[in-house]
Amino acid sequence: MILNGTAYRDMVISGANNLANELENINRLNVFPVPDGDTGLNMSLTMGAVRSDLPSFEGDVSQVADKVANMLLRGARGNSGVILSLFFRGIAKECKGKAIVDTPDLAAAFKRGVDAAYKSVMKPTEGTILTVMRVSAEKALEKASEYKGRVEDFMPYVLSVAEETLQKTPEMLPVLKQAGLVDAGGRGLVVIFEGMVGYLQGNPVTLLDSNEEEAEQPASAFDQFNTEDIVYPYCTECIVGKSEDYLGEGKAEKLHKFVLGAGDSAVFVDDTEIIKLHVHTSDPGKVLSEALKYGSLLTVKIENMKEQHSALSSGVAKDVPAASTPAPAAEKVTDAAPEKKYGFVAVASGEGMVSVFRDLGADQMVIGGQTMNPSTEDMLKAIRMTPAENVIVLPNNSNIYMVAAQAALLVEDKHVEVLRSVSLPQGISAMLAFNPDAEVEDNVTAMKEAMAAVSSLSMTFAAHDSTFDNREIKENQILGLVENKVRYVTDTREECMANLCDDIKDACVITLFYGEGVSESEAEAMQAIMQEKLGEDVDIMLVNGGQPVYYFIISAE
Repeated sequence: MILNGTAYRDMVISGANNLANELENINRLNVFPVPDGDTGLNMSLTMGAVRSDLPSFEGDVSQVADKVANMLLRGARGNSGVILSLFFRGIAKECKGKAIVDTPDLAAAFKRGVDAAYKSVMKPTEGTILTVMRVSAEKALEKASEYKGRVEDFMPYVLSVAEETLQKTPEMLPVLKQAGLVDAGGRGLVVIFEGMVGYLQGNPVTLLDSNEEEAEQPASAFDQFNTEDIVYPYCTECIVGKSEDYLGEGKAEKLHKFVLGAGDSAVFVDDTEIIKLHVHTSDPGKVLSEALKYGSLLTVKIENMKEQHSALSSGVAKDVPAASTPAPAAEKVTDAAPEKKYGFVAVASGEGMVSVFRDLGADQMVIGGQTMNPSTEDMLKAIRMTPAENVIVLPNNSNIYMVAAQAALLVEDKHVEVLRSVSLPQGISAMLAFNPDAEVEDNVTAMKEAMAAVSSLSMTFAAHDSTFDNREIKENQILGLVENKVRYVTDTREECMANLCDDIKDACVITLFYGEGVSESEAEAMQAIMQEKLGEDVDIMLVNGGQPVYYFIISAE
C-alpha cells in the first residue's frame, strides 16, 4: 500500500481519535501532582481540529499534510501541543508537492518533523516525547527501503520502535523512574501511532465520548537553563521578507551557513517568500546586517539571555474564545489598526484576576491558566485585535509561553514581545513596571527585572496519588508551591499557609489572592496567619482573585 491523500487524511484522523479516547489514561501518567493543563489534554486539544474539520477535506498528500499542519499550528496548546504541531509541520514540508508517498518518503517526513520539533526547544530533554519521536524516525529511515510499497507493514514497525523507546524513558529521566511511570508526551505519540496503524490494518479508530475539556492535570516544562551555560548571550530572531532575487525555497543557503557559524541554537527556515531565523550569538548586529542582504526585516527580536536568567529560573475574555473551545483554523481575524504605541495581551482566569490585569491596562484578556491552556489561535487573535504598534504578551504560565511565542511568529504587522512570565504575580509586577513614555527595549528590561524581583507562592491540592521528590503524596492533600515547585505537603490549609510564610524573605508588600470557592472569612483567617508569622510591619493586601484550582496565590515584593 502506498499512501494517497485520502489514506493519509484518514490515518491521521484515526490517530487523533485514538489520542482523544486515551486522554485520561495519558493524564494519569503525570508525575507532577499539581492540577494543571496536562499533556494528554493539551495534545488532544491540539489535534481537535483534525478530528472535527479534516474528514471533509479532499486533496493529495501534499495538500492534506499542509492542511493538517496549519490546523495543528493554530490549535496548539501547551509545550507538548506545540512540539506535536511542529512534528506535523515538518512532515508537511517534506511531503510538499507529492501526490502520494511510499515508506522512504514517510520516513524522511518523520525525520524532518523531528528536526522541527527539536529546534523549537532551547535545551531538549531526553526521556520525553522528543526522544520517542527521534528514535522512531531514525529507525524508520534505516528500514524504510525494506518495506517499500507496504506502508501497512512499515507503520507497525515504527510503532514497535516507539513503544520500545517509551519503555526506556524512565531510565533517561530520574523523576520518571522514581514514580515508576513512562513519559506522558511519549505515550501520547505512541497512541497516535497506534491509531494510524489501526486504520492501515482495516480497523480505524472512532471517537468515543470525551471529557477532555474537564480534565485537570499538570504538564512539563522544557526550557530551563543556567547562566553559566550561556556562551552566546543574545537571542536573535528575525523574519526577512525576501527580495525578488531570493524568492523561492532554498535560495538563501549562504545566509544559512552564516547563521550556523554565528553562534549556537540556530534555527533557519528558508520558505518561498520569507526567511525565519533564530540564533544565539555574541553580535546580533552582524546577523541582522547579513540578513538585510536578502530582503527587508519584517520582524526583529533581540533578548539578552543572561539578564533574563532570574525570571527564567523562577519558578471573562474580551472578544477571544475560551481556551477550552478550539477556534476554527480557517477563521480570519481583521487586525486592529494601531491607535497607540503600546498594547498588552495577558492570560488569566478568575474574575478578580482578570479585573486586576484590565485595571493595569491589558487590552485583551485570554482566559486560561492552570487547567485551560489557550491555543496558538487564541493568542494570535488577541495579539491581532490589540490596537497598538507594539504588543507585549504576558502568558503568566510556563506551559503557555511556547504557545504565545509560536503565535508571535505569525504576526508580521506588529512588533510583539512575549515576556516569559511564569506566574500571575510576575505578570502583575511586569505591568506595574511599565512606563508608557519609555522605549520598547527599556520597558522590556524593566519589566523583566520586576518579574525577577517578585516571589510567587501558591496553595492548591494534589490531583492524584504520587511519589514526587522522594515524598509520598496522597490525593487531595494540600500542596504549598514556591516559584511553581512543590515545597510543602500538609493536611490542612492553615498548616500550609504557615509553612509558606517561612519562604517569604525581606518582603515589604504582600498581596494574597484568594480563589474560587474560598470564603472571605477563610481568606481573612489566612491573612491573620500571615500577619502573625511575618510581623505587623509587613503590609498584606487581600484580593478576591476568583482563580480556579489554586486556593491562594501570594505575591511578595
